[in-house]
Amino acid sequence: VQLVESGGGLVQPGGSLRLSCAASGFTFRQYPMKWYRQAPGKERELVATIDSLGRSTNYVDSVKGRFTISRDNAKNTLYLQMNILKPEDTAVYYCNVLRLAVDYYGQGTQVTVSS
Repeated sequence: VQLVESGGGLVQPGGSLRLSCAASGFTFRQYPMKWYRQAPGKERELVATIDSLGRSTNYVDSVKGRFTISRDNAKNTLYLQMNILKPEDTAVYYCNVLRLAVDYYGQGTQVTVSS
C-alpha cells in the first residue's frame, strides 16, 4: 500500500487549497478513505471520511461547510477541497486507508494558514 499526498502550502486566511492523495498497491475503489490532520503539539484528528463509491461523506464539525472530500476511482485518487481556510486549519494532512486491520498513512502534506 502506498499513499502519496500533495497540494499543501502556505495560504492566507480565507483562501483555498486542494489536497490530493495518489493511492497504489491495493484496490482503491473497494475501500473507504479518510483524511486526518495533525497540528503541532496536538493529537492526530479525523477530518473527513468517504465511502468506497463516493456517495457518503462525513466531516468533523470544525470543517463542515468549508471542506469537501471526494474521490476519483478511475484515477485511484482521493481529494480534499478546503475553502475559507482558517489559521486553526494549519496542520500536516494525511490520507488514510484501513486495509486488513492495518491503518496506512501517507507521508503527509503541510498546510499553513497565515497572513
